[in-house]
Amino acid sequence: MRWRVLILLSVAELLGMALWFSATAVVPSLATAWHLSDASKAWLTMSVQIGFVVGAFLSALFNVSDLVNTRYLFAGCAFAGALCNGIIGIGVDSIGPALILRFLTGVCLAGVYPPGMKIMATWFRESRGMAIGVLVGALTIGSASPHLLKVLGSPHWRQLMLMASLAAGVGGCLCLFCVREGPYQSSGARFDWRYIGRVFGDPGVRLANFGYFGHMWELYAVWTWIPLFLGESFQERGIIDAGLWSALGAFAVIGIGSVGCLGAGILADRYGRTTVTIGSMLLSGLCCLTVGLLYGGSPLLLLFACLLWGVVIVADSAQFSTSITELADPDYVGTALTLQTCLGFLLTLVSIRLLPVWVSWVSWQWAFAGLAVGPAFGVWSMYRLRQLPVAQKLGGEKQKT
Repeated sequence: MRWRVLILLSVAELLGMALWFSATAVVPSLATAWHLSDASKAWLTMSVQIGFVVGAFLSALFNVSDLVNTRYLFAGCAFAGALCNGIIGIGVDSIGPALILRFLTGVCLAGVYPPGMKIMATWFRESRGMAIGVLVGALTIGSASPHLLKVLGSPHWRQLMLMASLAAGVGGCLCLFCVREGPYQSSGARFDWRYIGRVFGDPGVRLANFGYFGHMWELYAVWTWIPLFLGESFQERGIIDAGLWSALGAFAVIGIGSVGCLGAGILADRYGRTTVTIGSMLLSGLCCLTVGLLYGGSPLLLLFACLLWGVVIVADSAQFSTSITELADPDYVGTALTLQTCLGFLLTLVSIRLLPVWVSWVSWQWAFAGLAVGPAFGVWSMYRLRQLPVAQKLGGEKQKT
């Protein structure tokens, strides 16, 4: 039964998260149609991030993920997000209404991503890192899917938005009718708005969150701007149809992260979550410092380096969330996961907005280097967690003693 849930919930997450970058994938078309400035382009992605942060904060404050049936929450939010995003595709013709609807889409996605991780945790105790890794891998492919939809037949931007909304609706149906909570579900939660303050009083949970924050500083800035980075590099090399190839490259770079999520989950269950997250962030930080040096050079070499980056940049993501499910109060795992993602995505607003500023200062060759601060902080945090006795609660850690 749990393997069936693993597959169905992962597919539901993949389809639901197609909403996230649906507008980002069509930014070039919208920029032409709506005469967008660079700031407006950035806000199309940032509005979703802000909505997610607001939705996640309210959900954590009121313990929504622990008090409401999780699959109903997932499905309802997937349907609502599909509606908000679909309205843009049906009839929005300017940036103002689009930003409001994308904000509301982000609010809804706060009821899709964290609850999905909670449901998965109720089915897996052993191999939990692998299971949540599969889920985050599916989320990664879902986030990349609009770039692929753009390449396959290059549909009009309105059609792409509607296709993403349809996918989210199907994902909501899958969760509602084909998935249920597992045997490790805790049902002792009562409303306690003060729990979000107590989360950071636990040193183990605090350090796992710090590691996640370092990871998030880098991840979404790269996912947001990698299409433009590749496109401008390809243009500089005189590549024909640079926009098409950059969309395909962006899908590959983001989507290949699913391989990293699965591999890291298997390794973390065996060798320890701190070991895997530290290794992943060291490699990802190195990519931050070096990938820009390939800008304007060989397209194949640049794409190969970005694909390697795509594997390691998100490989550790699920292990931070899995660590929270193992360290937090079992009755409030949903709240702890939602708070973690809330604060992590809040941080992404800064790095997403700063990256184009850095490009204007130091060009693409060195712009990504500023993101390396995040992995460095994450490595320090997970090393500190590794030294604590509470680290023995983490999957794989006990085998090292």
